Amino acid sequence: MTGNPHKAEEMAAFLEGAVEVEHVPLDCPEYRDDEVGPIAREKARFAYATLARPLIVDDTGFFVNALRGFPGPYAAYVLRTLGNEGMLRLLEGTDNRSASFVTAVAYADEHGIRVFEGRLDGAVTTAPRGNEGFGYDPIFAVGDRTLAELSLEEKNRFSHRARALSAFRDWFSAGGAGDNR
Repeated sequence: MTGNPHKAEEMAAFLEGAVEVEHVPLDCPEYRDDEVGPIAREKARFAYATLARPLIVDDTGFFVNALRGFPGPYAAYVLRTLGNEGMLRLLEGTDNRSASFVTAVAYADEHGIRVFEGRLDGAVTTAPRGNEGFGYDPIFAVGDRTLAELSLEEKNRFSHRARALSAFRDWFSAGGAGDNR
């Protein structure tokens, strides 16, 4: 479950055949923390208390090293207010453009909550490139290509979300549900 239809599409494509993904819009409180794991955990706690069924939630942060980790877990707010062009302006004249995405996927059921994280390191480009993806994808490059220059299939081979979902899928497929510590 995610409020973002783009994330739901990525999750559904990645987990196809392993877990059914349904996009369920749900107004969750905005939890605050310096890391995405605790935020995902609290979102899962709220969503499970509201829906009373097994679910997964996701929270993603975008950490830019030259900005001392900003915007971090506030990536969605910064994207809505500054956009990619604003992020690029913040980095004008900066040589260190290294950055990372971190995604936390939290699974909740009647036994509790389990959190899985994935990280992807790369760099912020000097200009947007590509037409695929969403969010910061046009300005975040891994190697010589931005995430927006990759198809969903290519992106799902190694993205931060794919890494978190892979850990979840492996745990879930091995019978981990019911062991949420």
